[in-house]
Amino acid sequence: MSGARGTGVRADQGLGAALAAEHAAVYAYGVLAARTTGRLRVAMTTAYNAHRARRDQLRTMTVAAGGAPAEPKAVYELPVTPSSAAQAVELAVLVERGVTGAYLELAASPDPALRRMAALAVQECAVRSYSLRPEIEAFPGMPPRTAPEPAATPTVTPSR
Repeated sequence: MSGARGTGVRADQGLGAALAAEHAAVYAYGVLAARTTGRLRVAMTTAYNAHRARRDQLRTMTVAAGGAPAEPKAVYELPVTPSSAAQAVELAVLVERGVTGAYLELAASPDPALRRMAALAVQECAVRSYSLRPEIEAFPGMPPRTAPEPAATPTVTPSR
C-alpha cells in the first residue's frame, strides 16, 4: 500500500492491530460503564471515550494511508462479565494490557509521528491501568519482574 500523503505511514504498519484492539476496548468499556456505579463508572466512561477517540484517529490514519479500516465485531467475548467492582477493575486492566500490546508494533514504525502517537497511546493505557490497580507489570514482551537476589555474604576463610 502506498504511504499517506507525506507521512510515510503505511496501513499495514500495525494500524490494523491497534484498530482492532481499540474496537474491542470500546466494546469492553461500554459493558464496564453499564455495570459499574459512582467513581468507577466515571473512570470506565472516561476510558470508553478515550478509546473511542483513539479508534477514530486510527480509522482516519488507515484511510489516509490508502487502507480500508476493519469494522468492529457485533459482539466480543469477554473473559468475565463483571458483577462486582473487583471484576470490573480486573477486566479493565486486561483491556489496557491488550491495547498496550497492540500499539507496540506501531511504536517500532519508521515514521516519527506514528511512533509518537503509539508511545502516547501506550502511556495512556499504562496510566489508566495503574489508576485502577496500582501495580507495575513487566512491559509486554519483557520477562516478569522478580525480587532481587540477596547479595552474597562474603565468607572469610582463615589463612593457613
